[in-house]
Amino acid sequence: MAKSIKSTLRRKTRVRRAIATHAGGRPRLSVHRSSKQIYCQVIDDEKGVTLAAASTLEKALREELKTGATVAAAKRIGLEIAERAKKVGVARVVFDRGGYMYHGRVKALADGAREGGLEF
Repeated sequence: MAKSIKSTLRRKTRVRRAIATHAGGRPRLSVHRSSKQIYCQVIDDEKGVTLAAASTLEKALREELKTGATVAAAKRIGLEIAERAKKVGVARVVFDRGGYMYHGRVKALADGAREGGLEF
């Protein structure tokens, strides 16, 4: 395994371990970003189910956004996931940045989710 992949997996594992210890039964808002898109899910780890999900690949959002790789797109996804989580009855989550640095698109998604009404 390449050194960069090992360090990425170690960082991801370290973040998840910290989240698990501080979650207190709250669902996890997990973020994944690629070079062209951004995805997020609200996951209940106790039951092992996804409660809500949003991504820039959804047809309605693709028509609205020019590209999925911008801060504006990430903020829009944050607002969307907050709306969907509230429909399911989730108001408080634990933010899982997934080993990504907390800046740029990841931070914009978190800010959008907070504006939408999620607490973390």
